[in-house]
Amino acid sequence: MTDEHFIKEALRQAHEAFAAGEVPVGAVVVWDNKIIARGHNQVEQLKDSTAHAEMIALTSAFNQLGSKYLPEATLYVTVEPCLMCCGAMYWSKIKRIVYGAEDVKNGYKKTTGDNWPFHPKAELTAGVLAEECAALMKEFFAQRRK
Repeated sequence: MTDEHFIKEALRQAHEAFAAGEVPVGAVVVWDNKIIARGHNQVEQLKDSTAHAEMIALTSAFNQLGSKYLPEATLYVTVEPCLMCCGAMYWSKIKRIVYGAEDVKNGYKKTTGDNWPFHPKAELTAGVLAEECAALMKEFFAQRRK
């Protein structure tokens, strides 16, 4: 399975968020080439500013594995994670993070600059299907402005 395949799965989650009126961000956690957890933004539904796609997916993965660490997992997310989600990924000891579109306004780079916010052993891949991921966000916010 490829990074593109799993980002497409995260995009399916983002479409669910879009349909529910949530900012369309989706995430999946993969272990041994299998999706073990899925999540999409549920901030509005849960009235919880921490209910980001990454947080939902990580919590589901912890529960699935019965562990607080994910040292062999990869988290795929459609948009660059915010600093809060990076903190959760740091503490999860997740092996790899893959994201699609950059988030200039709310992504971790806005706060950290060139400083690494992930676990020291974590690997990062950015820009996978970035145009598709960004287009969904642009469409969502264009509809909100009408």
